[in-house]
Amino acid sequence: MIHADLSERENGWREQLWTHQVSPDTFEIACLPFFTYGICYRDIVTIDDQHLVSAVVRKSGHRTLRVALEQQHSQCGQLHELLHEKVVGTGLAHEWLQGTYLAIDLPPGADPHSLVQVLQGLEGTEALSWEIDS
Repeated sequence: MIHADLSERENGWREQLWTHQVSPDTFEIACLPFFTYGICYRDIVTIDDQHLVSAVVRKSGHRTLRVALEQQHSQCGQLHELLHEKVVGTGLAHEWLQGTYLAIDLPPGADPHSLVQVLQGLEGTEALSWEIDS
């Protein structure tokens, strides 16, 4: 396990990343990062002496579709259920964090069009935000 330094967003903030060790200082990402930009599933990264990501040395071609639900929104629970059903229906790997953050793996060649349509249809409700990172 390694960490990504996110202190530029909030002092001392880090994201824990599950990995497979490739060499003493090189790791393959084995999770879906929720908050770390520019790192996706199966990317190869190096670390420094504090076990913090220091560089991405090889991109895997995977992308991450991230969704953040507004917990205070009255429809948060319904949106969680709707999105969960849609994502499961795609067969894409995904992870939820605290029921309000969703990360979806988009492997090379995956077409997120059906999910993007659902998300675009919900943008006007101000109940969520979303993005695709590579």
